[in-house]
Amino acid sequence: MSKLTTATKRLVLGRPFRSDSLGHTLLPKRIALPVFASDAMSSVAYAPEEIFLVLSVSGLAGYAYAPWLGLAVAVVMIIVVTSYRQNVHAYPSGGGDFEVVTTNLGPTAGLTVGSALLVDYVLTVAVSISSAASTIGSAIPFVATHKVLFAVAAIALLTAMNLRGVRESGRAFALLSYAFLAGMFAMLGWGLIRIFVLGDEVRAESASFELRAEDDHLAGIALVFLLARAFSSGCAALTGVEAISNGVPAFRKPKSRNAATTLLLLGGISIVLLLGIIVIARQAHVVFAEDPAHLIGAPDGYQQKTLVTQIAHAVFDTFTPGFYFVAVVTAVILVLAANTAYNGFPVLGSVLAQARFLPRQLHTRGDRLAFSNGILFLAVGAIGFVVAFDAEVTKLIQLYIIGVFVSFTLSQTGMLRHWSRLLRRETDPAERSRMLRSRAINALGLVATGAVLIVVLITKFFAGAWIAIVTMAVIFVVMKMIHHHYDSVARELEEQEWDGVLPSRTHSIVLVSRLHLPTRRALAYARAGRPDTLEAITVNVDEEDTRALVRDWENSDISVPLKVVESPYREITKPVLDYVKRVRKDAPRDVVTVFIPEYVVGHWWEQVLHNQSALRLKGRLLFEPGVMVTSVPWQLSSSARARAVGEHTAPGSVRRGYGDNG
Repeated sequence: MSKLTTATKRLVLGRPFRSDSLGHTLLPKRIALPVFASDAMSSVAYAPEEIFLVLSVSGLAGYAYAPWLGLAVAVVMIIVVTSYRQNVHAYPSGGGDFEVVTTNLGPTAGLTVGSALLVDYVLTVAVSISSAASTIGSAIPFVATHKVLFAVAAIALLTAMNLRGVRESGRAFALLSYAFLAGMFAMLGWGLIRIFVLGDEVRAESASFELRAEDDHLAGIALVFLLARAFSSGCAALTGVEAISNGVPAFRKPKSRNAATTLLLLGGISIVLLLGIIVIARQAHVVFAEDPAHLIGAPDGYQQKTLVTQIAHAVFDTFTPGFYFVAVVTAVILVLAANTAYNGFPVLGSVLAQARFLPRQLHTRGDRLAFSNGILFLAVGAIGFVVAFDAEVTKLIQLYIIGVFVSFTLSQTGMLRHWSRLLRRETDPAERSRMLRSRAINALGLVATGAVLIVVLITKFFAGAWIAIVTMAVIFVVMKMIHHHYDSVARELEEQEWDGVLPSRTHSIVLVSRLHLPTRRALAYARAGRPDTLEAITVNVDEEDTRALVRDWENSDISVPLKVVESPYREITKPVLDYVKRVRKDAPRDVVTVFIPEYVVGHWWEQVLHNQSALRLKGRLLFEPGVMVTSVPWQLSSSARARAVGEHTAPGSVRRGYGDNG
């Protein structure tokens, strides 16, 4: 690479890490919490909002169900967190739901979970960043009118941070995550004190508005469906739980215990924030609608603020810095929430790649010991969803959470089979008692997550969830095809026996365009291999140039014969291919080696000016059986510039621990 490219890469990523320094990148609990739990913690910024938004269909009276729906979500959260604590102890290798399901239910079910989680991680980034854009847009009108631009820029920034490595990005994000927790607990604590201790009237700016309901006489099945839809939207608060089970290898030892503790902290914090926001929103009489036009009494041009910012404004009505602090840290945590996916997606991609379901490049760590290719794949997918859905949370939330509940349900089913299998072999009463307790917990988790999955499918399928399902199906099929390809290649390369028959003769051909130093080097290198036949060929594209070349050749001291291959249509590749095929046809047991002189240049634009014919010809010759292609490099003076940069790390050497790169 050029000096500029190298300098830019080091500025963005930092110095590469040796493979044997991987242990120094492992996370303590205080950093692992913001790295892996920011998604679940930040969901309180949009999960309660989505509950109120759905309930607004039935008017202000519908808001009375919000606390009960919040409690239902909290109960499911407790069950899922408790269940996943069993997972991280039983399967600490980092495969998470994919490993659990594949081991206990088979590869097809495991691949279903893998495709569901990949889609869910991408949507986690898209939803979190879009929600951040809405939150910031509540205070900055420019962001509100350019949400897609903001979201794309935020994803690019997060991508750059994560390419620097998990530990470094975790340290950078930890302070901001804890600032969010401080702001939220301060808001909830002071709000509850004002309402229930001091007896103050805390009113949101929308408290005086009325709500034009789409249907304020819902009853029976319609009401049940509305509550189920609001509940399924609120279950977005559970996303992120699975990230810890996938990221156990990133924790310091003892990995399983630290991961289980972090999972417990995640659940407790999320439940407190979720219920606290819903309670204060009801006490502050927040009115929230999907369409601000449904707000009766709102001034002209009213921009509806998010639920959290309305609560913060009401609680800190006499302390403006408190309001701005909560608004800023909420927007920041929503951006950082995507960081959970940046840690979960690459690890899962690496596991799937190792199992030969994804390209092997996703299994390789980059210069900073992060799974760089997985990070880039995630960023591209998230940007695609953000652009396609205009960074609208309400649109994206319909696609969301279905993938994670598919993985939840199958994972709990797999854990049931796991414990049942172990119980058949275990004879120690104490150990059997522990296993029975764990199986009961996972059984409860299966019932809860399965029920939520059914509710989500019923209430969200036609609202947009079908897009996520189709995407999962496409990824599932693609991963099956990739696995089939790798298996086919492995069988072709390993199962067939080599007959050991050597070629009867070697026939070397040197391609010549002019009689110059690169040509002489190629001839000398070909002669050093002592071929049975050595000849040089040139393609007659320009009659005058060809005659001059033949004349110079005959007058030189070169003893190798030069053959002229005619090209009536001024092509180079096809005449050479036809000539090589004729040689192979005349002597099928001969190996033909084609030597191609190539220039080594120091500038990218020089590469455009040279070697294009050689690249095309090599690409075609590689498909010819019995033909070997050898490039003979000739370093031009500009290539000295690249050598002067210093000794570069060979591709992959950092991963193998070669060199001293810090």
